[in-house]
Amino acid sequence: MPGLLQAVALLKATFDKYAGKEGDKNTLSRGELAELLRSELAGKSPAEAQNFFSMLDTDRDGAVNFTEYVTFVLALAKMCHEKM
Repeated sequence: MPGLLQAVALLKATFDKYAGKEGDKNTLSRGELAELLRSELAGKSPAEAQNFFSMLDTDRDGAVNFTEYVTFVLALAKMCHEKM
């Protein structure tokens, strides 16, 4: 599989790994997002996780959907690109 497709598959697999543990498999709850951040982004604190959740839940429905999650990952990629 080409590298970009592998990256997309990993993005989806990471979302799926954490989503649905507390309910809806199509969204990340606050707790699920906190676990993802701790495990995948070098142990973010509970306060940082809360801040991320507030920023990501753009439709204010109390959950982070896949589109909101992908927007976050793209913002991270952009920040990494700008630092280089």
